[in-house]
Amino acid sequence: MIALPWSDASDDQLDIKRSETILNRDHEGLESVKERILEYLAVRQMTNSLRGPILCLDGPPGVGKTSLARSIAESLGRTFVRISLGGVRDESEIRGHRRTYVGAMPGRIIQGMKKAGKVNPVFLLDEIDKMSNDFRGDPSAAMLEVLDPEQNSTFSDHYIEEPYDLSNVLFIATSNDLGSIPGPLRDRMEVISIPGYTEIEKQAIAKNHLIPKQLKEHGLTKSQVRINDEAIKNIVRYYTREAGVRGLEREIARICRRAAKQIVTGEKKSVTVSAKTLETLLGKKKHSYGQAEKKNQIGVATGLAYTTVGGDTLQIEVSLSPGKGKLILTGKLGDVMKESAQTALSYVRSKAEEFKIDPEFHEKSDIHIHVPEGAVPKDGPSAGVTIATALVSSLTKRPIRREVGMTGEITLRGRVLPIGGVKEKSLSAHRAGLTTIILPEANERDIEDIPESVRSELTFKLVSDAEEVLAIALEEASE
Repeated sequence: MIALPWSDASDDQLDIKRSETILNRDHEGLESVKERILEYLAVRQMTNSLRGPILCLDGPPGVGKTSLARSIAESLGRTFVRISLGGVRDESEIRGHRRTYVGAMPGRIIQGMKKAGKVNPVFLLDEIDKMSNDFRGDPSAAMLEVLDPEQNSTFSDHYIEEPYDLSNVLFIATSNDLGSIPGPLRDRMEVISIPGYTEIEKQAIAKNHLIPKQLKEHGLTKSQVRINDEAIKNIVRYYTREAGVRGLEREIARICRRAAKQIVTGEKKSVTVSAKTLETLLGKKKHSYGQAEKKNQIGVATGLAYTTVGGDTLQIEVSLSPGKGKLILTGKLGDVMKESAQTALSYVRSKAEEFKIDPEFHEKSDIHIHVPEGAVPKDGPSAGVTIATALVSSLTKRPIRREVGMTGEITLRGRVLPIGGVKEKSLSAHRAGLTTIILPEANERDIEDIPESVRSELTFKLVSDAEEVLAIALEEASE
């Protein structure tokens, strides 16, 4: 009880210019996130109230959620405390054990407050989406009291059995997948989505943050190892495919290790890494960059997918063979995606005459729909228009334009419904070298979230009906 801080608070540094400098120094991009943090600081300065929001930084791995929380603590001049909630299954991890038990101890929240030594730290709840429950209770239910601004001024820990005031704490949670956080818990947090980085941002991060950090960790100086801009761009394009920058940092560390060995053995005095010498240090290219397909093909459409590690492009193939109308779906598809395929097929059947397709095609042919990378699970409704386009292409023998990527849910009447993850999908399309993106009309509002450097190189076609998709994606029928 005596070891806990009850009234000792650190003085907040409310200089917004200083806070902005710290956030810009530590993080490239993430403008909307920084803006939200600075808004919070401005309100804090105006009201002089300690009560703050509970922020949840949601985004793919490696985009800097944890380091962002650390920067917020530094910019506020507050103590920083981090607890990891990954794999926590026991409610008493949060609320503590009653003192009657052998080996009883306070919960992680009270332990974190003791460690902070102040009543107003920045408290990071890392990986809040990875909590699960079992017979020992549900820790996410115990977190409701911690994260509710109306209740946390009288937080009760079973071990200390005294109400403890958590209302002065700035809680920041991080997650990779909002969908796995229970609704009532998600409702108590203000979610700030952190999308993946663009290619230009990754190059700036590598140059200004990752390379200096790795040189220092490997005992090298800037004069001993130089990595030029073209080489950085090639590492981003050909050796990593991710939303964050962890893989990029690993590749830079590999270069530093190889360079350190060459310098220590006397093979070279300094190493200059260029696009030409990159393969000797990192080996053959791991990924291809550029057009998803080399030429326009019949029955192969490029869809855009959203995963927990960012956006990705998805090839959807349709093959017809003589048969009795069996529909075969392969590629480890989830239930929702299978239903999308059924819906797309029903739509195409209902419009067969308009598309100049044999109305009896479903009785004469077996239809096989395959999504490559068969070991990777895929689900969601946003591949509907892509499947319909591949089906019509296969049945009419009209090739699909290779530079076109598409996303959208389809209905039986052919309406195209909105989807999520537009920014991430657009970044993946740009990475794959696509130039035209077909989006549902209702997603027009999401286009402004896409960075200008990517938006200027893509043409967005907004559609409300599947027939508009086909007009854009398919080549004209040859007479």
